[in-house]
Amino acid sequence: MAMCPLLAQWGNLRDGADMSLELKQIGVIAQKEFWDRIRNRWVVAVTAIFIFFALVIAYFGASQQGVVGFSSIELTIASLVSLAIYLVPLIALILGYDAIVGERERGSLDLILALPVTRLELLLGKYIGLSAALTFSTVAGFGLVGLFLSYQINLESLTRYAGFMFSTVLMGMAFLSLSLLISVFANNKTIASGTAIALWFFYVLIYDLILLGILVVTEGQLGGDLFPYLLLLNPADIFRILNIFSLEQVKTLYGLATVFPEALANPWLLSTAMLFWVVAPLGLAYWKFK
Repeated sequence: MAMCPLLAQWGNLRDGADMSLELKQIGVIAQKEFWDRIRNRWVVAVTAIFIFFALVIAYFGASQQGVVGFSSIELTIASLVSLAIYLVPLIALILGYDAIVGERERGSLDLILALPVTRLELLLGKYIGLSAALTFSTVAGFGLVGLFLSYQINLESLTRYAGFMFSTVLMGMAFLSLSLLISVFANNKTIASGTAIALWFFYVLIYDLILLGILVVTEGQLGGDLFPYLLLLNPADIFRILNIFSLEQVKTLYGLATVFPEALANPWLLSTAMLFWVVAPLGLAYWKFK
């Protein structure tokens, strides 16, 4: 029993002395996290969820207008964006909230850090493995639906659909980064899971309502100019703008054409903002973890 604190102390000293990264160590940890999700059928379940809902939306999304079947790629992507905004952040947050705090509660964190692996390697390995599982589920689920639709759409539409899948992966990685941040800061799994759900409610449901409420109450006098930049503080909003703003058929339905300047709607700028949401929480998590 007395050896565990000594081993943990040795691991802490090694972390402080050796900041170099060993890709092999990261790869081993990432493979373990990925195959753990494969073995417990997590990947299969999430893929099946994406396939089911995406097919339902693609073929029955226009049923309110009395039309059954695929109508247009723009309406399909717009509907899938609404689906992804609700499902992907929730799945990502649930996937990673116990990555670190779970190891701590099981008593295995000190033993892992006593091995020749640094905290940065452990954190990156877990993040890459979980990201690979989430990416595989996302691409497999929405990709299979894309194959079903490919005979009805042209190459340009397929490119747009591929862009939608890529942005979905980025959003999932952003919320997964936030979940690891929660896992590092939380004292136990109960607090971590509650914080993850609260974060999902805030970014997916509450954040936009707060901004719209401020605009309505102040009649646009307060926050009107800052509104587009405030949207960039929410990865879910970045994802929505990235996909909807380029779809002329549905852009005005979301109200983004009047509140978000076209200069900020550059896909490269929005993708960079999303990458910030991937890197920043992960960097903060490492700062706390080390």
